[in-house]
Amino acid sequence: MTLIMFDMDGTLIDTQALISEHMATAFTGAGLREPTPAEVRRIIGLSLPVAIARLAGTDDPELIDRLVEDYKGHYRASVVQGCDREGLFPGARKALDALNMDAANVMGVATGKGLAGVQRILALHDLADHFATLQTPDHNPSKPHPGMLLRAMDETGFGKDETVMIGDTVFDIELGRNAGVATIGVTWGYHDAAELLAAGAHTMIETFDELDDAIRRVLE
Repeated sequence: MTLIMFDMDGTLIDTQALISEHMATAFTGAGLREPTPAEVRRIIGLSLPVAIARLAGTDDPELIDRLVEDYKGHYRASVVQGCDREGLFPGARKALDALNMDAANVMGVATGKGLAGVQRILALHDLADHFATLQTPDHNPSKPHPGMLLRAMDETGFGKDETVMIGDTVFDIELGRNAGVATIGVTWGYHDAAELLAAGAHTMIETFDELDDAIRRVLE
């Protein structure tokens, strides 16, 4: 039996352009310099208040709260208007379906995205029944604190040697390492492969077709 934990943004779904757009709108609305897409890439994966504080270079709680609420407002508005920019990465659907069909696998999500957003996206892609545990900043500290994975293991009854974390950022790899589980980095996301390896990724994959072998390899 294996607990397979996935990051969401940058690993399962490609939301970089959408996140960058709404960050830019929130920051300019507050009279701040618009962050570049490259700068936004660096903070995707963290919980929203932590990400915005780092991006703005501030610890002012009032400013952080304002930016968080403005960002959420713009994101919600785009969803209400029928946003179609939260697509799965190539091969993700096939890989998730195959993993879900194997009774030896239990899957979960560990993400910086809020729980409501996670549930909405899983419903959008008809994936809600694929995941037994959803770990978000709503009830956990931000990555790379190990809380998300520790809670997921507690909820599902899996041990550290039966669990693997899959993600595209340094924060995902550090989350896994801090929780004492195996880690797999993906090359199609928002941080460079060299950074993920330096953070301690046990292996890297370039396509979802490589995932099954990678899981077996890191858990041996």
